[in-house]
Amino acid sequence: MTTVAPDSDVRRHELADFLRSRRERITPEQVGLPRGRRRRTPGLRREEVAQLSAVGVTWYTWLEQAREIQVSPQVLDALARALLLDSSERTHLFALAGSLDPTPHAPCPSVTPALQAVLDQLGPIPACIQNSRYDILAYNATYGRLLCDLDALPPEDRNCLWLAFTNADWRASLVEVAEVNRNIAAKFRAAMAEHLAEPAWKALLARLEAESAEFREVWARHEVVGQGGRTKYIRNAHVGLLHLEHTNLWLGPAAGPRLLTMVPLDEETRARLEQLERLATRPVRAEHERVDGQPVDGGRVDGQHVDGERVERLSPAAV
Repeated sequence: MTTVAPDSDVRRHELADFLRSRRERITPEQVGLPRGRRRRTPGLRREEVAQLSAVGVTWYTWLEQAREIQVSPQVLDALARALLLDSSERTHLFALAGSLDPTPHAPCPSVTPALQAVLDQLGPIPACIQNSRYDILAYNATYGRLLCDLDALPPEDRNCLWLAFTNADWRASLVEVAEVNRNIAAKFRAAMAEHLAEPAWKALLARLEAESAEFREVWARHEVVGQGGRTKYIRNAHVGLLHLEHTNLWLGPAAGPRLLTMVPLDEETRARLEQLERLATRPVRAEHERVDGQPVDGGRVDGQHVDGERVERLSPAAV
């Protein structure tokens, strides 16, 4: 006779495993703690998480041991912040604990004001913060207009994998869309190996399989590719063809968030990125306003004078 563990036992053990995995991926430097000379534990120690969350070490240890203890929403909130959970991970934490999130739209703590300032200062180089699931957690003005208008999308759709297979503007910007999409799907499969049981990953996979026949065909190949930089061409809707080098800088262990940049590989691309940054950061004008006697139509700039400069879209022959 097979004995089935109660649902509460399963949840407690899932919660314990989840907390442990998130603790082990964070370095002390990420949360402002000294590394010290003798550190055998991957990531943070339990007492460090307890200190950051303002809870007792014994109590937190019991939580990771799946002991039957009650956890308040306030403590879960403190743990989510201490462990730098993104919005999907935070939702998963509260679901495992069987508790309602008092602030479900809290900002992602891994994107600090300082990190956002770094993104902004990198302009005109397009840059963003991504997690291993390809969610776009933060971005600068140039990246926000590089492949599509990210500001116009709901947060749940700001995912590179989702956009690559479903968003017409994003797809039109990729010169080698089939090859790029095959590559990102293979990277996603490699990354997902460590997250097979996590609802956010399974939900994204199910959503893609339901929406995109192309994704289903690529996913069925079971291809796996590791993370790494590469050069690519992007056909921006406003400034034309861009030749860029895609680079990643991890903000912690490789499974965590990373800073992604698109560095121009020639002077023409740099000049066009500067144009794109000006377009992305200029004030939104009313539809009836005119610049140099020409009407300004929202954010569309084809062949118009904007802020004293004429911006031309490249003809198809030019790109």
